[in-house]
Order: sequence, then structure tokens, then C-alpha cells
Amino acid sequence: MEIPKLLNTEISDVAATSLLTFYCHALESQSRDPILEDPLAVEITHKLNPELSQSDNKLYQRLAKGKVEKKVVVHVAMRAKRYDDYARNFLERSHNGIVVNIACGLDTRFHRIDNGKLIFYDLDLPEVIAVKKKLLPETERYRFIPSSVLNYEWMELIKELKADSVLFMAEGLFMYLQEEEVKSLVLKLQSTFPGCELIAEFVNAAWLKQPLQGIMNRKLQRDLQFGKDATFKFGIKDSQDLEAWNSGIEFLDDWFYLDEPEKKIGLLKIFRDIPLFRKILWTARYKLN
Repeated sequence: MEIPKLLNTEISDVAATSLLTFYCHALESQSRDPILEDPLAVEITHKLNPELSQSDNKLYQRLAKGKVEKKVVVHVAMRAKRYDDYARNFLERSHNGIVVNIACGLDTRFHRIDNGKLIFYDLDLPEVIAVKKKLLPETERYRFIPSSVLNYEWMELIKELKADSVLFMAEGLFMYLQEEEVKSLVLKLQSTFPGCELIAEFVNAAWLKQPLQGIMNRKLQRDLQFGKDATFKFGIKDSQDLEAWNSGIEFLDDWFYLDEPEKKIGLLKIFRDIPLFRKILWTARYKLN
């Protein structure tokens, strides 16, 4: 595969999904009455477009042309806005809080929510951070961690800061991991940062069984042009399921896309009262006591 010069590195199938997410932010920002306003994402995609358009990767070509299914753009933008709101709410409650954006991709969340004193860490695989460093500068309060989330050495960097509270955000990550990996990570966060908050997106375990899994994989790999390794592996039935993993894991609340009074959802609203469709993907918030 030809690698664009700005990217200049081989990106895994799962990591490439973050590029679609980033382009959704930029595309929605340029729409009428945008759900999410992300001018920095727009600026960066304009820099990437000439090189992506020359790639032999079908996903890159589609992104450069702005050809992303509208309902996917809306879905991703709604999620990003909600996670921004989660982070702002956390910062209002925390005088010395740190936010860690796990599997950040090219997301510009820090620049959207910065209150002038926020300390924010973007964590992702080394090849993703290598790309990000070419596009965004690190600062005293905005820092990058090039690491797999499953290599727990990265936690020492956060622990050294002795923050009053830490918010970990896992947007679009857990479903690509194995259950034992997710469980191990959550328990490690709990033991290393007691009292921290975790916000994570989950897929309904029912959609990981046939024939529903086949539908999901076709959507990811045929419609969205993701690679064969970008497939969902882990799901739960209910947000409270994590409480059974260890005492002290406290479910706080959850959020479902179709519950939002957003006009751009359109006809998908008719699925709001059908549990199997309302709960395909959703977000839950926890306190790890």
C-alpha cells in the first residue's frame, strides 16, 4: 500500500478507523447547523486530502473526497460532542483533574475543551502518535503517549502527577479488544487510580453472535472499507455488567444515541423503542472506587 508522506507509516486496520472518525468531525463541522464544531480538524483534513487522494487505499480515497455515509458522520459527531460534554463536566467538578484520551487517533478534543488550565494526555499506538506529532504540537498541558493501552507502563506517567482526580475516556476502543484485555485494563485503572472516572463505548454482545455479527462485519469492512482486522470482539449486555468484575466498580449513568433530540438522526429514530437497535452501541460512565 502506498503510504501518504504526511502519514509516512504503516497503520493497522484498527488504527485506520480513527482516521474515519477524524474526517467525520471535519465533515460535520462544515455542514449546516453542525452538531460538532471542530475547525482544527477541518484545517488538518485539508492538509491530508491531496496525499490521501493519491493513495491506493479505498478508505483514504473516499475520505479525501468527503464520501462518508451521512448517518455515520452524524453518529460519530454526536458521540464526540457527548464525550466533550463529559470532559467539561468532569473539569467543572475537578480543580486539579487530568483527562486521558485513550486510543485518541487524530482527535482534537483538547483544543475543543481546553479551559486554560487543563492537563490532557493523548494515548495511542506509536504509529498513530507519530502521525499526530506531525500535525499537532505538544505543549506543557497537552502531551502524547505513544503506547499500546495494554502496556501498563504508560500509567506511571500519569501517576507521577499526583492529580486529585483522573478521567479516562475510551471512545471507540473496547469493542476491538478481547474481554480479558478490557477487564484487565479496567481493574488496573481501578487499582492504580482509585476514585478515577471511566467513560467508555460498548457494543451489545448480541451483535457479536451470528447472524448479527455477519451484518456488523459487512458494515465495517464492505461499507466503511475497514480492513479485515477491524472487527468487534467484545461486548456486554448491560452497563451494569462491569460492576460484577470487582467491588468498587460503580456504574453512574449511560447514554444512547437514539435518545438524543437531534434532527439529523432522521428516520433512525423509529428504532428508538426497539432494544436490539437502540442498544447496538452506547456509552457508559463509571467510578472506579
